[in-house]
Amino acid sequence: MQRTVSARLDLSISGRTDMVFSIVAARGANFVSESLTFILDGELQEAVELLDAHGTRLHKFVSGPGSMIVEYAAIVADRTHPLPIDPFDLVTYLRPSRYCESDSLTPTARSEFAGLSGHALLAAVTLWVWQRLRYVSGSSRPTDGAEHTLLARRGVCRDYAHLVIALLRARDVPARMVAVYAPGLSPMDFHAVAEAYVDGAWWVVDATRLAPRQAMLRISTGRDAADTAFLTNHWADLKLKNINILATVDELPVDDGTSLVQLG
Repeated sequence: MQRTVSARLDLSISGRTDMVFSIVAARGANFVSESLTFILDGELQEAVELLDAHGTRLHKFVSGPGSMIVEYAAIVADRTHPLPIDPFDLVTYLRPSRYCESDSLTPTARSEFAGLSGHALLAAVTLWVWQRLRYVSGSSRPTDGAEHTLLARRGVCRDYAHLVIALLRARDVPARMVAVYAPGLSPMDFHAVAEAYVDGAWWVVDATRLAPRQAMLRISTGRDAADTAFLTNHWADLKLKNINILATVDELPVDDGTSLVQLG
């Protein structure tokens, strides 16, 4: 399986700002080729790469004001190996977090999924969220968490993932968010899914059912969207004028939504 991915971001920056990008495939991918450039008003900018325990590669630098073009492209061959199991993760990803209020949703999770565990619980939570939410582009705010999503009954991929994660944590299953490139997604964009720890391994869960999980390519991993944002900045304001994401695969898999899938 060979995946080709790319991203282009056009930014307008109002002043000197500290920028952190998370748009490249995570470490461990089998790269055939890869390129990343940051160009501010025609001048190439140098970024420092920071690596976390999950292989997330952040690119950080301080930029002056102006117009910036960010371009990333990669070809990745085959599937990468799953991440090693870190016992610390099994503590971190059971706790409530900024967008995954598992403590608030514990009564709901206990009522709806009583008596379920393991993969049967994953399947039930995925189906439950898929049936109760409507995918509506632009329907949620950046500050909305899982509790708000459940009340609103609609959202985008990050909202689906937050609700899945919160419900699983409320049922004592470690769960986390993963930002991915997702061949087959329409309209194309960065995509967010959940990973849940069951039977000694992390399994990818996507209640949106918008793209086959087998072809997804990991970008970043964290507690929720606060840890997996494709761009964060401090100091000056900036405006994202345009974003163009592309992810293709040589042969698009068929995903029935029930099979067990691991991300590399």
